[in-house]
Amino acid sequence: MNPDVVIIGAGPAGSVAAAMLAGAGFSVEVLERAHFPRFSIGESLLPQAMEWLAEADLLRDVVEAGFQHKNGAMFRHGDREESFDFRMKSSDGWGTTYQVRRDKFDDLLAKGAVRKGAKVSFGQTVIAMRPDPVAPSLTVRDEEGNEREITARFVLDASGFGRVLARLLDLESPAGFPDRMSIFTHVEDNIPPQAYDRNKILITVNPRNSEIWYWMIPLADGLCSMGVVGKPEHLAPYGSTREEQLASLVAESGLMGELLVNARRVRDVGEISGYAARVSSLTGPGYALLGNAGEFLDPVFSSGVTIALKSASLATHALVRQLKGETPDWDKEFAQPLARGVETFRAYVSGWYDGSLQKIIFSQPADANQIKKMITSVLAGYAWDEANPFVREPGKYLKMVEELCG
Repeated sequence: MNPDVVIIGAGPAGSVAAAMLAGAGFSVEVLERAHFPRFSIGESLLPQAMEWLAEADLLRDVVEAGFQHKNGAMFRHGDREESFDFRMKSSDGWGTTYQVRRDKFDDLLAKGAVRKGAKVSFGQTVIAMRPDPVAPSLTVRDEEGNEREITARFVLDASGFGRVLARLLDLESPAGFPDRMSIFTHVEDNIPPQAYDRNKILITVNPRNSEIWYWMIPLADGLCSMGVVGKPEHLAPYGSTREEQLASLVAESGLMGELLVNARRVRDVGEISGYAARVSSLTGPGYALLGNAGEFLDPVFSSGVTIALKSASLATHALVRQLKGETPDWDKEFAQPLARGVETFRAYVSGWYDGSLQKIIFSQPADANQIKKMITSVLAGYAWDEANPFVREPGKYLKMVEELCG
């Protein structure tokens, strides 16, 4: 029997969408190429994401998992330091969240979707897609090479960096950002208990090149995710291997290097390059693209999971209406509202790399307290709060504050 909905990918967007749709009474099959649990980068959630986990009835799964709490972010550049407490924001809503091991986080969300009634099939690769407004179909190959056809009433692509439908349907579009790469690993950090507030991620700017930055994300059980982001040509002089580059860069990072002086690596150094991506359209006949399958900006503000869950929520609401015989306007109900938040994050990512946002973060403009609360709201993921002028017209207000900073 064919399912009502097929979802490609069992990451956060796919599992949340599956849980919502199954909870609404529809049959759902999720096709995942990997086997869970599996490693993934992107461990730092934003508080706004908690709303959509609750909407999918998956919040309790996350709360009871024992992840590291998160209430903000610390930014460092040389001796300059600025802390953002997400509870001190202008928007209503959650002010805390978690820093998660994605292997465990993604696995528990997938299991939560199964608990809600969805079917999750692992080791499945989608090799062809035939769009159709009523009965889209997929060709799927398993790990033994067997192929099958699946026809559904709708397909959601939540394949993340795999970007399945973008590739199969030639939807790729210029991202608008220069190529950057990240080099990363997990360590047993051995940070002394009083040396750093583990409830906050640490974002550090390289002292010699402000386009290079580092992350340090304390996790539960004494682990830590650490990495560096920059243009390949900026990272290459630091060593002939990724391990050498990461070690050399961390050595000149200041506080981060001091905190991790006794760290012990517990997984190989990995890399992702050319990750910025977007598509010509998020929807088509019988399908829609969620999260990173449609667009990914940059890891600097940890927006990836938040955008993914927002897209899952918007798409599910529209799709439930369609499956019940109504005619949703996918552009107005899904693509446009999703884009508003994405464009807010885009303005902040652009401001980070052109230096204007770094200038604001490490300065004290006039009326700094209220301005900081509004910027904190965006950093906490409230990029769809139109009451916030830094969401409504982010470019304009960031430029204004930059000028106030001299």
